Amino acid sequence: MSSSDDKQQRIHLSPPDMTEVERDALLEAFDSNWIAPIGPALDAFEARLADLAETEAALALTSGTAGLHLGLRVLGVVRGDTVIVPSLTFVATANVVRYLGAVPYFVDSEPLTGNVDPELLANTIETLTAAGRRPAAVMTVDLFGTCADYDPIHEVCSEYDIPILEDAAEAIGANYRGRPAGSLGDLAVFSFNGNKIITTGGGGALVGPKPFIDRARHLAMQARNDALHFEHSELGYAYRMSNILAAIGNAQLSRLNDLTSRCREIHGNYVEALADIDGLHVLSQSGYGRGNGWLTVVQLDPEIHPGPHELCRRLLEENIEARPAWKPMHLQPLYRDSEMAGGAVAEQLYRNGLCLPSGSSMTEDDQHRVIRALRTALLADDMPAPVDLNEYAASKISDPSPA
Repeated sequence: MSSSDDKQQRIHLSPPDMTEVERDALLEAFDSNWIAPIGPALDAFEARLADLAETEAALALTSGTAGLHLGLRVLGVVRGDTVIVPSLTFVATANVVRYLGAVPYFVDSEPLTGNVDPELLANTIETLTAAGRRPAAVMTVDLFGTCADYDPIHEVCSEYDIPILEDAAEAIGANYRGRPAGSLGDLAVFSFNGNKIITTGGGGALVGPKPFIDRARHLAMQARNDALHFEHSELGYAYRMSNILAAIGNAQLSRLNDLTSRCREIHGNYVEALADIDGLHVLSQSGYGRGNGWLTVVQLDPEIHPGPHELCRRLLEENIEARPAWKPMHLQPLYRDSEMAGGAVAEQLYRNGLCLPSGSSMTEDDQHRVIRALRTALLADDMPAPVDLNEYAASKISDPSPA
């Protein structure tokens, strides 16, 4: 056990990184009285996001989930459609398919990064199309801040004329073969939740071609008709971000390079410091691009090490927050009856994956403390054996979300 001094301050998984820059921007927006979902900070934030994603337009929203929902809707997904979704993701990616009455079809991961397996995706599209169920959309996820392998994904989706919605919620600042995250689908979504590299306290954005974004903007403002009075001809939503939150986002974007550089440095430190531990490797940031380092995930050999749930408990005793990797959608009670292509890789990544503290505000001393605690836990002789994954899959008790 560490001394009480070591345990005075909690080391969080991925906390906000706020400075006087954000505080000044917030106060400036507050003092201007531009508070509601309109104002100069909001306009500037959307323009900067469009530039960052190298696309025509951006729409700032209340959450990344709102962006995914609107993205599928403006791409034409309707009730009864099939939408392909990676199984290894946060539940919001799948939930928005259900919001529209469509059906998610889950696809397994490739083991290098945990992102969707392009070959299995292609086989699934071919099989579904041959059965008269051509997918209405493919959702990709840039997992833990690393982009999926888009060239083969684009190839098969172009062949079958299927639009791609890029879930880049975790990946702002990452790139794929020189192209930025957010530019790799027909539409893309960022998240600015409190645990992301860029945060507005809560929020998200949909980015893409202007006609799609204009349509989404209309829907995000309750689909109000162009009239002096309040008139509505279709179902809309209250999804617009406020000007005051966009002001925080602008300040965060001004620091994006520094924030991602620090997260990448933290990732590299983990790789170096843990390289000598048998049965442990750090999930790769891929060889075809550069991740943003949002979360560092280690994979543990179950023949040598305990499972991530036990390690989380041990680290929490040292006041260090860690989490298991995402629990795949096909193992979730909500989606247990859904169709799935593969599954073994995603299950292994979940069963053996541990997310380590990776926030850009983490100091060198903090990271040394995490590394010491993890090494101590892994080398302890009294660690219980890992619990079988099937026990978790059958359990009705939800695991803690890593994000």
